[in-house]
Amino acid sequence: MDLSALTRPSPRTSLPRTLTRIALGLALAGAGITHLTVAREEFQAQVPGWFPVDEDVTVLASGVVEIVIGGSLVALPRWKVAVGLIAAAFFVVIFPGNVAQWLEGKDGFGLDTDAKRLARLPFQAVLVALALWSTGAWSALRGTDRGDSRSAG
Repeated sequence: MDLSALTRPSPRTSLPRTLTRIALGLALAGAGITHLTVAREEFQAQVPGWFPVDEDVTVLASGVVEIVIGGSLVALPRWKVAVGLIAAAFFVVIFPGNVAQWLEGKDGFGLDTDAKRLARLPFQAVLVALALWSTGAWSALRGTDRGDSRSAG
């Protein structure tokens, strides 16, 4: 991958990609806000038992990271490729916590059976794919990002 793709202005993009990027950003920022406020205790219960950082610190830090990434997806379209890579990496980094929630049988957010917790796991790959696709990061990684002139974004 040509790393200059991360620092030069992003090419134009399609309306579906732009709307997906913004929706993903808003969802991340919203989730981050709930980490810091109304769902803080529920998120604390989902921190894996093996994770070496205090549950509250983990929830607060991950909430701030989600707000920053989500806000960046919305407000920094010029940097969308770099932010898309960061968002995808974030979704990969938190995946072991989702696996631990399933293995440890921890309830949260309606995931109150092993079957529901297991069914959730593949959706993390969907989030990674959406982050890469909606920002053009997937194309940039492959070196095929030539832009899409249908609309600005």
